[in-house]
Amino acid sequence: MNESMKKHLVKALSQDIRFDGRVKDQFRDVKVEYGVSANAEGSARVTIGDTIVIAGVKLNLAKPYADSPNAGTFMVNAELLPMSNGRFESGPPSIESIEIARVIDRGVREAGAIDVKKLCITPGESVWGVSVDIIPINASGNLMDAAGLAVLAALKDTKYPKVLEDGSVSYKEHTDETLPLNKEPIPVTVYKVGDQLLVDPVENEEFAATARLTVASISDSTICAMQKGGLDSLSIDEIDTMVGLAIAKSKELRKAL
Repeated sequence: MNESMKKHLVKALSQDIRFDGRVKDQFRDVKVEYGVSANAEGSARVTIGDTIVIAGVKLNLAKPYADSPNAGTFMVNAELLPMSNGRFESGPPSIESIEIARVIDRGVREAGAIDVKKLCITPGESVWGVSVDIIPINASGNLMDAAGLAVLAALKDTKYPKVLEDGSVSYKEHTDETLPLNKEPIPVTVYKVGDQLLVDPVENEEFAATARLTVASISDSTICAMQKGGLDSLSIDEIDTMVGLAIAKSKELRKAL
């Protein structure tokens, strides 16, 4: 984005006007769909405006880590493909994809969203491993929040596959047992453009942003994780405002689940 366009954007934001007609603290339309994959143990598609993200959960029997013999495992992976946006490239994971996966992973872990001890089958020998894949179908701004919501919805949709008498897993058959979810950490990212703060940016707003703060919180407003991005620093007052806005917006997104 050139400097003149950025100045125009900041001037409009100072009057609480955005290019698509929204105000600064307004999300685009949010839609959550469950069970969109026939092969995953749980899946969801989240649409925020023109941004579309799919998340899928796979469960597998695994050996627990030595330092947590009675706890299952959890892992998040994000793959940003060129089909979703021309700025993404095929090949090894990009810094952006790694950040998205790690921030969402941290929010789920720090919230204690999954009772990992209930994933244990035989201590020290066998546990359930939970693996979540994030794939954007159309990346048109605010991937972090869309992906975070999709992961949470996919976890809520997850059902265990059937374990056969010989100990093998039949992935074509699922039980009625769901994942032991205790909490629902929802990430909301607040962006700083000039001296203005906003949520759910479209692409040109993202490109103009100089700093951002992602805040994951649960239903009682407890903060589980935070991640600061961008080159500019944030003042204590800005952080306080951004955290308050993120928590308020998370309550709106929670209704979509």
